[in-house]
Amino acid sequence: MGQTSESFRLGALLAIAGGFLDAYTYLVRGGVFANAQTGNIVLLGVRMIQGQWALALHYLIPILAFAGGVVVADLVKYRFRHASGIHWRQMTVGLELILLAGVAFLPSQMDNLANIAVSFVCAVQVESFRKVHGNAFATTMCTGNLRSGTERMLQYLRTGDRDHGRRAAQYYGIILFFVAGAAVGALCADCMGQKGVLISLVPLGCAFLMMFEWKTLAGKKKSV
Repeated sequence: MGQTSESFRLGALLAIAGGFLDAYTYLVRGGVFANAQTGNIVLLGVRMIQGQWALALHYLIPILAFAGGVVVADLVKYRFRHASGIHWRQMTVGLELILLAGVAFLPSQMDNLANIAVSFVCAVQVESFRKVHGNAFATTMCTGNLRSGTERMLQYLRTGDRDHGRRAAQYYGIILFFVAGAAVGALCADCMGQKGVLISLVPLGCAFLMMFEWKTLAGKKKSV
């Protein structure tokens, strides 16, 4: 059995959450991208050259929060990678669930704090879940997936190797789930406003429970 953390269905759930959160912070929390820090870095440079330092800080905050999330995810892995009863990746998803539930109740006057929390969460996720069936994937951004998927598709067209075609389909599938998550995020932002982020707890909660399912199945297999 492969790791659930590298399964396509878990990656799809996380991609839905990733797309959702990017749409949420952009539409509800002041036009900030929670996942793709490249956009925030570009806007940071633009605001700095324009001398708009308050707006520059607005974009710097999620960038620093994202970096902090990577550090925390790595520390959790190092400290709990041999823990029994719960996998360290489940711990990171549990942390996501707690922080996002709190974000729903932050007023618009605390958008910067909300963006810190969401960017932190996205960094924890992208650092904790980096592969699908052994291939490097990202569930909170699409640029790398698009490159890798297109590369695999070209290899399939050149060689006819079905494995390349299957892996290309996986990359494009993750992108589609990300887009679907962004669409649902936009809908929830329009209907629910700040509390719309609560809907992202559904795919994340399913991912959390799915890893328990894998531990049960793995235990049964081991005992046979």
